[in-house]
Amino acid sequence: MDTKTEHSVQTVETRDELDDVLATADRVLVMVRTTGCTICKSMEPILDIAAKATDATVVVFNPKHDLDAVEAFDVRSVPTFLLFADGDLIHRRADGFVPAEELIEFTESGSESDV
Repeated sequence: MDTKTEHSVQTVETRDELDDVLATADRVLVMVRTTGCTICKSMEPILDIAAKATDATVVVFNPKHDLDAVEAFDVRSVPTFLLFADGDLIHRRADGFVPAEELIEFTESGSESDV
């Protein structure tokens, strides 16, 4: 797992690593992506902005080695954004490219379960 510096995006490679982040952070924004996804690649600078603009831990997760995570999180397209609070999935978004302001609003506003 990559080490996280304050306000940076983490990359996790396994479900166990993701679960560790979810267990230790209050609010986590996860972008589920695949290798070769051009929209996912274009979201990287937007994720950096969201990490700096919010208190959320921002994580990129490619479940290629943990396909059970695809089913567990009901991922049907990439990028899929998952918002967790206190380890619980509270909101999801899977509609392609998301501008920075919308992603920040999504990250900050998710308070009730919308999943």
